[in-house]
Amino acid sequence: MDADIPINAAAPLVRRSRQASVRWGDKVVSVGGDAPVRVQSMTNTDTADAIGTAIQIKELALAGSELVRITVNTPEAAQAVPYVREQLDRMGIDVPLIGDFHYNGHRLLTDYPDCAQALSKYRINPGNVGKGDKRDRQFGQMIEIAMRWNKAVRIGVNWGSLDQELLASLMDANSRRTVPWDAKPVMYEALITSAIESARFAQSLGLNANQILLSCKVSGVQDLVSVYRELARRCDYALHLGLTEAGMGTKGTVTSSVALAILLQEGIGDTIRVSLTPQPGESRTQEVVIASEILQALGLRSFVPSVTACPGCGRTTSTTFQELTQQIDNFLREQMPVWRAQYPGVEKLKVAVMGCIVNGPGESKHADIGISLPGTGEAPAAPVFIDGEKRLTLRGEHIAQEFQVIVETYIKNRFGVAEPAN
Repeated sequence: MDADIPINAAAPLVRRSRQASVRWGDKVVSVGGDAPVRVQSMTNTDTADAIGTAIQIKELALAGSELVRITVNTPEAAQAVPYVREQLDRMGIDVPLIGDFHYNGHRLLTDYPDCAQALSKYRINPGNVGKGDKRDRQFGQMIEIAMRWNKAVRIGVNWGSLDQELLASLMDANSRRTVPWDAKPVMYEALITSAIESARFAQSLGLNANQILLSCKVSGVQDLVSVYRELARRCDYALHLGLTEAGMGTKGTVTSSVALAILLQEGIGDTIRVSLTPQPGESRTQEVVIASEILQALGLRSFVPSVTACPGCGRTTSTTFQELTQQIDNFLREQMPVWRAQYPGVEKLKVAVMGCIVNGPGESKHADIGISLPGTGEAPAAPVFIDGEKRLTLRGEHIAQEFQVIVETYIKNRFGVAEPAN
């Protein structure tokens, strides 16, 4: 051995943010500090459609979203918010709701107090709360309502709707420098300054720092990393991460994964959202799945049992292992809403579905439960490994069904809560 010290697994840095709380009734979702990084999502329904919005929120919550943001842009939407909350309570969905306000939030929160009370958090964009002397007054109006109802606030700056007066001021100051900055660093400074100064203004009005979260959203990976590194250096507010427009399909998935992973590994970020544009016919819940997978891949959270599978090669011309992998993965995800309560700890289960003898037995031994399917030209037998040991071999046409039963039995035996003795 050449190394003088052992090589340890990489670990994310300790998060430096203070802890905030998002409340709904008796439910409190802690954000920041020692709390786990939370998954957030947003509906794309018309909030005025209370039933349709509640149904989508339920789907997002069951998929793993711990906070859900909804658009509140019209009097009709504001009037519907209490009914959305009521429908969710009837369905047993206690996920906190975040109201997304732009331009007229001060009026809607004032005119519809039931809306203000039904929400758990308000998202305020300081770039569009008002211009000139109206800005501070209307921003302050929203903060005062948050204090009245004891609500958390996310001050969400976006480079697509940045405070133009602040940006112009910083541009003027930059032009007077001996060596002026390029335009992009000035934009970064405007984003960070807007967020932090708005947070401090909110505190000066009486809002507790533990009720404030910040975000500075951009659409480029390197831009996001640069802005959040500096934002985290300058303040200890809880931070929400996410690209403002990640895109669709592979592009949206990759850009979000890269940007968020870099920052999370550095200990930056307390809530995350993958702003994925759904492909035609794709469920809105896909953004929740990706966000959860990012946290699980980094070892920060466990949401669903992980399924390891080989990519396939010339040894695995059969599609059996692909079909079984998909079947097992779908089965585990579909069961999780029920299993979270029935089988505590099941989300940490590791399953391996391998396609040939090369790495199949080894990977299966490393998993809690694994199967090594026969590759091309191999004997038509599939050894099953449980807790690192070969326990049985499956043969015949019903290997997939039999392995699924074995997985389910293993979960019940390992994670099931024992019945109390009489």
